[in-house]
Amino acid sequence: MSRFPARAVIDLAAIRDNVRSLAAHAPTAQVMAVVKADAYGHGLVPVARAALAGGATWLGTAQVAEALELRAAGIVGPRVLTWLYAPGAPLAEALAADVDVSVAAPWAVDEVVAAARATGRTARVHLKIDTGLGRNGVLPGAFGDIVPALLRAQAEGALRLVGAWSHLAFADEPDHPTVRAQEEVFTAAVRSLEAAGADLEVRHLANSAATLTRPAAHYDLVRPGLAVYGLSPVPQLGGPAAFGLTPAMTLQAELATVKAVPAGQGVSYAHRYVTDRATTLGVVPLGYADGIPRHASGTGPHLGGPVQSGGRRLGVAGRVCMDQFVLDLGPDAAEHAGDVVTLFGPGADGEPTAQDWAEAAGTISYEITTRLGARVPRVYVDGTGGRATSAGDEAVAG
Repeated sequence: MSRFPARAVIDLAAIRDNVRSLAAHAPTAQVMAVVKADAYGHGLVPVARAALAGGATWLGTAQVAEALELRAAGIVGPRVLTWLYAPGAPLAEALAADVDVSVAAPWAVDEVVAAARATGRTARVHLKIDTGLGRNGVLPGAFGDIVPALLRAQAEGALRLVGAWSHLAFADEPDHPTVRAQEEVFTAAVRSLEAAGADLEVRHLANSAATLTRPAAHYDLVRPGLAVYGLSPVPQLGGPAAFGLTPAMTLQAELATVKAVPAGQGVSYAHRYVTDRATTLGVVPLGYADGIPRHASGTGPHLGGPVQSGGRRLGVAGRVCMDQFVLDLGPDAAEHAGDVVTLFGPGADGEPTAQDWAEAAGTISYEITTRLGARVPRVYVDGTGGRATSAGDEAVAG
């Protein structure tokens, strides 16, 4: 693999510690670490192993292919749930790999049953209930169209209805009235399933925000995603440290070009930034092709997304381009080509955080890490004393 002038350093010790902290927030429930979307950009398999080492007993993926990748990597012990697919998905492969499958519509029951008959395996099924999000899931009023089919298939041995679950619309606003309303709808729906003959192993509703702020939503299993990676799902209530979390990703790049320019120099496309004095510019070889938000561009006197260079907090000068953006390093800059700048990290040394970038781009921290492009190498370390390893390798404790 050719050398790339940037890297995302992933601290697997932080992942483990975050999972332990989340388990402490929900002591009556098991923990499912949600590792969908390549573990929110952190790397599916290394993060899954770290989360399990931290005490997670379940893993969650949106796509079937992600669940199959976990099993193919040798992660065979914990339960894995996958939940988002269209007709024709490889459900037979999922059942053969001992993956739990969610169903959210009658057609999905038919396809799960067909996969069970084709493989000779009994499918483990979780019913997704729409308690008010208005997204994937079955409305309780439509249970008559799906629950009898599930129970008939269970009686035939094609499946076992092992779980019921839902997702909150306003979990990041814990006092919003819809949160309690959804909890009540979920509880009533579960009771109706049990009254119809379902013998559920797990009921689960809580995402990261509810895991941290809503004990009533913990039930048997919590499903943290963002918080596994050390980011706060409720930044208006507190940063990561307030919940015992440590951000696991640090994004760094090496300056590609450092050069002196005169006052009045236009910078990047459309010259939305013009130098107001003789200064030094530095080119950072990351751009929107790598997931750097174009909305974090700097225009006029207002600098964009924050970057730490030489211990100083700077901002994007001008537009973010496909492969690069520019920093105004100032007239007395000491940087040289090859020097490392930090786009975001835990913030412990004054560097920007993913939340800082989210605010600069008008988005959420979830998007900042998840959108990081595949050409940016992930380098894994195991705590401050650990040795760095490449993606796909195991991190080694120091």
